[in-house]
Amino acid sequence: MKLSAPKQITWWVGVVIGVVALLMGLGVFSLGFISAFWLMAIGWVVLVLGTAMKGI
Repeated sequence: MKLSAPKQITWWVGVVIGVVALLMGLGVFSLGFISAFWLMAIGWVVLVLGTAMKGI
């Protein structure tokens, strides 16, 4: 498997999702429709896909 760096926008989207999830986990605010765990998992998947697939 050949990995590549994700596009900058993909990286930033993953990081922003992760920061929002972290703030939710700390109790700063809440989104009623999703938990902090699943939001962090989505951010992680975005970063993994951006690294594993070229052009994302």
